[in-house]
Amino acid sequence: MGLGLGWKVHGTGGTPGPGEVVRPDERLSWGRTAGLGAQHVVAMFGATFVAPVLMGLDPNLAVMLSGVATVMFLLITRGKVPSYLGSSLSFVGVAASIKAAGGSVQTVTGAMLVVGAVLCVVGLVVTALGAKIVHAVLPPVVTGAVVMIIGFNLAPVVAKTYWPQDQWVALLTMAFTMVAMVVMRGFWSRIAVFLGLVFGYVLSWVFDRVFGTIHSVTGAGQVTDHNRVNFGGVKDADWFGLPALHAPDFKLSAVLLALPVVIALIAENAGHVKAVAEMTGDNLDPELGRAIAADGAASVLSTSVGGPATTTYAENIGVMAATRVYSTAAYYAAAAFAILCGLCPKFGAIVAATPGGVLGGITVVLYGMIGLLGAKIWNENRIDLGNPLNLVPLAAGIVIGIGNVSLDITDDFKLDGIPLGTIVTIVGYHVLRYFAPPHLKSTPAHPDGTTEPGSGNDGGAKEPA
Repeated sequence: MGLGLGWKVHGTGGTPGPGEVVRPDERLSWGRTAGLGAQHVVAMFGATFVAPVLMGLDPNLAVMLSGVATVMFLLITRGKVPSYLGSSLSFVGVAASIKAAGGSVQTVTGAMLVVGAVLCVVGLVVTALGAKIVHAVLPPVVTGAVVMIIGFNLAPVVAKTYWPQDQWVALLTMAFTMVAMVVMRGFWSRIAVFLGLVFGYVLSWVFDRVFGTIHSVTGAGQVTDHNRVNFGGVKDADWFGLPALHAPDFKLSAVLLALPVVIALIAENAGHVKAVAEMTGDNLDPELGRAIAADGAASVLSTSVGGPATTTYAENIGVMAATRVYSTAAYYAAAAFAILCGLCPKFGAIVAATPGGVLGGITVVLYGMIGLLGAKIWNENRIDLGNPLNLVPLAAGIVIGIGNVSLDITDDFKLDGIPLGTIVTIVGYHVLRYFAPPHLKSTPAHPDGTTEPGSGNDGGAKEPA
C-alpha cells in the first residue's frame, strides 16, 4: 500500500457535487486542498495553542510539533486514517498536579513522554494481536459513549470561556456558520468553519468601531472594558523565530500520576478511529493498532524536545463531518501550515487574537457535531438503550464526562472529565455485563428478533459458544 501519498484527483479537482465525498486517497485541486488545510489549522489552533499555555509550555512549539506529529501519524497509518494530531488536553490536570507537588515543566514533559511510550507499546500489541482485543474492551456501545464524552466534555469551554466574552458576536457567528454549512453550495459550504471565523473576526472589528469597547470577561478571566479585537500582541511579535526547546526530566512520582491517562488515550484513539470509519465507510480495524502506536510515537517525539503530548483531534473530525472531504492531502497541507505558523510568532499572535465570542460561535456547532457522532455510532450498530446493561453505565459515564465530575484519589492526584467518564463507562459496562442476568446479554437487537454480530445489545462482544 505504501505511504498513502499517491492521491487520485476527485473528479476534475473542482467542487464536488451534492452528496459526494472526497475519500482519503483522493484530493481536490491543490488550491482547494490548501484552503481545506488552512481550515483544519483554524479548527485545531485554539486547543493546540491553549493546552500548552495551561501547562506552561511554549504554544508556538506545540503548533509546530503538531504539524510534525500529523505527518508522522499519516505516514505510520499509511494514509488510511485522516486525522490531525494536536496538543492533548488530557494532561492539563495531571500537569497541574505535578506542578503542585513541586515538579517543573521538564518534569511534566518527562511524565508525558513515558505515557506516550506506553501508548506506543499498546499500539504495537494491538497491531500484533488484532483490533479484536480493543473491541472486546471497547465495543460499539462503549466507543459511542466515549466519542460523545469527548465532544460534549468541551461544552463547558464554550459556556464558561468563549461565549461569555461576547454573547452577541458568538450568537451571530454561530448563526452564520450554521447557514454556511447548510445553505451555501459547493466549495463554500465545505469551508464554512473558516468563513465563520472570518465573519466573526470582521464583525468584532466592526462592533469595536460602532459600539466601542465591551465590558466582559477576557480570555484571562478578568472582567474589564476592552476591545473585542486586540492586535497589541501581533505588533510585538516577530515575523520569524524558533520556539524554545527543553529536555524532559523523569521523576517516578510524576510518571505514576500521569500513567492512568493511558486508559483514556486508548479509548480516545479507538473512538476517533471509529468515528472516522463511520464517516468514510472504511473498515479501519486493521489500522487501529497503528493509529494508537502512531499517536504514542508522536507524543514521544513532541515531549522529547519540550512540547506537549499529542492526540487525534476531535475538532478536525468535526470539520470532516461538515465538509465531507476526508482527503489526507488536506491534512498534509494543514501540517505544512502548522509548521510554518510555529516558526512565525506573528501569525500565532494573529490567530491567538481571535475574539473569544467568535470561537464561542464556531465551537458550539463543532463540539456538538463531535458529540453526536457518538450517537451515530449507536444508531449504526443498533444499540438498544432500553436495555439497562447499556443504559446504566453509559448514563453515569456521560454525565461524569460532560459535567467534568472529579474523583480525588490523593491530595496530588485526581481523575475528572474525559478520563473518569471513560473509565466509569468501560469498567462499569464490563463489570455489569459479568453479573447481568442472561436475558440482558442476549436480548435481540433487531425488531425481527435477530441479533447481528457486533451490532446488537451485546455492544459487539459476543458470549462464548
